[in-house]
Amino acid sequence: MASTEQTCYTLINVTSDSEPPNELQLRSDLEKGDVTAKIEALKKTIHLMLNGEKLPNLLMTIIRFVLPLQDHTIKKLLLIFWEIVPKTTPDGKLLQEMILVCDAYRKDLQHPNEFIRGSTLRFLCKLKEPELLEPLMPAIRTCLEHRHSYVRRNAVLAIFTIFKNFDFLIPDAPELVANFLETEQDMSCKRNAFMMLIHVDQERALSYLSSCVDQVHSFGDILQLITVELIYKVCHANPAERSRFIRCIYNLLNSNSPAVRYEAAGTLVTLSSAPTAIKAAASCYIELIVKESDNNVKLIVLDRLIALKELPAQERILQDLVMDILRVLTASDLEVRRKTLNLALDLVSSRNVEEMVLVLKKEVTKTHNVVEHEDTGKYRQLLVRTLHSCCVKFPDVAHTIIPVLLEFLSDTNEQAAADVLIFVREAMQRFEQLRSLIINKLLEVFSSVKSSKIHRGALWILGEYCNTTETIQSLMTELRQSLGEIPIVDDEMKKAAGEENGDKDADLAMTAPVKQLVTADGTYATQSIFSTTTSSKKAEQKPPLRSYLMDGDFFIGASMASSLTKLAFRYLSLVNDPKKQNCFVAECMLIMTSIIHLGKSGLTTKSINDDDLERISLCLKVLAERSPLMIKIFNLDCRESLSTMLTTKIEEEKETEKAKEKKSIIVHADDPIPFSQLASRGDLMGTENIFELSLSQAMGLVKKESPADLSSSKLSKVTQLTGFSDPVYSEAYVHVNQYDIVLDVLIVNQTADTLQNCTLELATLGDLKLVEKPTPIILAPHDFSNIKASVKVASTENGIIFGNIVYDVKGSTSDRNVVVLNDIHIDIMDYIVPASCTDTEFRQMWAEFEWENKVSVNTNITDLNSYLQHLIKYTNMKCLTPDKALSGDCGFMAANLYAKSIFGEDALANVSIEKNPSNPNGPVSGHVRIRAKSQGMALSLGDKINVTQKSSMKTGA
Repeated sequence: MASTEQTCYTLINVTSDSEPPNELQLRSDLEKGDVTAKIEALKKTIHLMLNGEKLPNLLMTIIRFVLPLQDHTIKKLLLIFWEIVPKTTPDGKLLQEMILVCDAYRKDLQHPNEFIRGSTLRFLCKLKEPELLEPLMPAIRTCLEHRHSYVRRNAVLAIFTIFKNFDFLIPDAPELVANFLETEQDMSCKRNAFMMLIHVDQERALSYLSSCVDQVHSFGDILQLITVELIYKVCHANPAERSRFIRCIYNLLNSNSPAVRYEAAGTLVTLSSAPTAIKAAASCYIELIVKESDNNVKLIVLDRLIALKELPAQERILQDLVMDILRVLTASDLEVRRKTLNLALDLVSSRNVEEMVLVLKKEVTKTHNVVEHEDTGKYRQLLVRTLHSCCVKFPDVAHTIIPVLLEFLSDTNEQAAADVLIFVREAMQRFEQLRSLIINKLLEVFSSVKSSKIHRGALWILGEYCNTTETIQSLMTELRQSLGEIPIVDDEMKKAAGEENGDKDADLAMTAPVKQLVTADGTYATQSIFSTTTSSKKAEQKPPLRSYLMDGDFFIGASMASSLTKLAFRYLSLVNDPKKQNCFVAECMLIMTSIIHLGKSGLTTKSINDDDLERISLCLKVLAERSPLMIKIFNLDCRESLSTMLTTKIEEEKETEKAKEKKSIIVHADDPIPFSQLASRGDLMGTENIFELSLSQAMGLVKKESPADLSSSKLSKVTQLTGFSDPVYSEAYVHVNQYDIVLDVLIVNQTADTLQNCTLELATLGDLKLVEKPTPIILAPHDFSNIKASVKVASTENGIIFGNIVYDVKGSTSDRNVVVLNDIHIDIMDYIVPASCTDTEFRQMWAEFEWENKVSVNTNITDLNSYLQHLIKYTNMKCLTPDKALSGDCGFMAANLYAKSIFGEDALANVSIEKNPSNPNGPVSGHVRIRAKSQGMALSLGDKINVTQKSSMKTGA
């Protein structure tokens, strides 16, 4: 149900820019105007009263000239007016005029129009004055027998609210509603009546449910939802009742309403841990995900399904439903597919891994047959990673997975192909029995690869693991075919000369006589041999490796030189014939020198750079000298480095899995309970009393020191908004939720006057939005009150909430008083959580993100690693650089950090710091580069780092 203020703004539709009319003009319109004028005047009156204006002289005018009218719009506006108008005098007594209003209520409750009756009954739910409700009780009872269901269901709602607030007005309400429920046929009326019995008399509700438990499946969905709620409450309060209603919950799993099935499945899981119950609930969740079209619904139900596998017993049951879970992959949303694949991967076992692999292979095939778009490539990448994980967990199925994955190397999606290469590199190291299969498949697809990056990775793998003369010769053949004729420069010059001659011949062909041919139908056809030859030459394409080199990508040339060096050394150890040895080494050196010659010839788009030139020259020198040390480095040390990296990766994954596991209970039932407010500070540090310390922290005089102190952690979120000498003192407790901020504002009247229309006016700066305006309050002398305000958060960036408190002093004729509030700063760290990604994804995002913020390091921390840990602690970012890469004593450090916001925004940071060689004991220097997709996040994170550095300098961290 919408709030009164929102309903009023929708109904009134008065712009705030117009000048507010005076009371005299409003009275004139209400007395003498026609119906339209009275409607407009009534709208303006309500609008002014909602904004805190007092219009006491209009009450009798409205009773005399507006209340008797029968217009439906006026009736609805009057209900809003009676809700907001003050009904009591300052001393709390009911206004005399409200007796007339009460009589109008009674007449509307007896009105022949069902809309007026029903809306009046809804309005009575909001009345808080029993004096007004008491004369209306007979009319409300009569409405239970009205012919229209709209009136009856609102009558039940009114009786429920009145009984809950003032039970002495209708003490027999439960019995009355129970009798009504027995005879009622309308589902909405039965739902309201049943809901009332659940909250005020559960015994009667249970009695009714027991009498019709076999007909629950025929109820409407709104009544079924209330039934599920009752069963949940009763069975948790009295577990002995479970056997009585468990069959009813089973029946509701087959309801026609998705909402009922969802609630029934959740209730069934909490009521029973039997395998049949868990399986039935999980199957219900799966059906909901598959059949519902809304992606938000799919994600919510998926989260419930993921929560089911937390207990080991339930996880074993869900393992039998893996194939059903994979049906969710028919969804088009990428996030739904990602969660589904992660869940299936956690549940897969040796019994069903082969079936899962078959399903994933079919999904891979489907991605090739659909129209290519952004999500298709990402989904293909997810499938590759899932198959990779299956292969690592279950090596027995690797031989069926690897051929499918290697086909991705020729895919246009470079990310998917890169993931395949990472998997192949890991598989080559782990599964020795599959190396020959992988090498043969790699050699098959080598020529069809479309990316320079993928060619480089494939070259490294083949150069590292080709261990037989046959595979070495096959790889050399592939390289020669991918490079074309050697030497490259001479071949390119010949082709260039041939094209020039071809152009000249084409010019001659323009003037040369053309041979005439006669077709079958007797017409003439013409053909020139010169034009066909020229077009075929132009259509000729360069081999892939040569095209990379011609485009100036000589990094692949350096990679090729390293792989050729490894192949040459391995060939020397396998073949004893000196002639063959020299021929192979000479061919490798010819390719390298040809690449260097091409890089310096000027025929390419870019010349070869110094790094690639030095690398290729080094390989030539190593091949010429053939020293044992270099042979060991190329043939053994590279493989050991790969093994070390994979071992480190496995250890990190194990640590991550351990962190995800539930922590064991560290507080036992017989442990003493510490009461922090009663304990002395000497138990922690010193002799100061905890209460005094907490008070000092609330006043902002002392900062939080002990994270173990519960009161301290809460008081750290209290912001003082006004001064102690202001007439109104205010402070706010800032409670940050996932997508909104709730401000619990304490307002204290420090004067001896009554403050009327005391209003908290707030405004926001940044991507924040005030959800609703706080309602005005009245504060007695030295009284206090709490006001809650909600602020919606739309993105991850620092925000500011500011405003003031305005009030009127009772009896004063002066203008409204204003107290300006201190600003409330919203910290970006409340929305950032550590996350992880691969190096490839990090580099891709680093290249794509357009906003960068460079922060200079300004701290007194002297240790590089200490500064990095300090940065990680206060920015909620995760270090992607392995600990082993950061260990050791060195004068500089470079590390990559990554975090993700709850809104899905990515934040990257690169830390480049060093120690001054001339002052080894001095503070570290350098800079931190931040990149994000949005400007606000990059700037806010930079501000946080600057504040962190200043705090470290103050504390001497």
